Amino acid sequence: MAMRRPSFDDAVIAPHLAFLDELRAAGHVEMTGGFSDKTGGAYVLVNVASLDEAQAIAARDPLALTGASDLTVHEWNTH
Repeated sequence: MAMRRPSFDDAVIAPHLAFLDELRAAGHVEMTGGFSDKTGGAYVLVNVASLDEAQAIAARDPLALTGASDLTVHEWNTH
């Protein structure tokens, strides 16, 4: 989950979307989307070996690298 910081700069959106496209092409993203209130968004990672790997992927997101958003990774057990 990515929550925008007050200093969020729209210039990071294009690099973030390109990052998600790369993850999608590698088979690591299931779903992506922004929250309707514009406070942030989320993406679902798949085909990763561990929570540590998912956290490492999120740390490479331009949103995290630029400090535009706070990224939090949750392990989700679905039924």
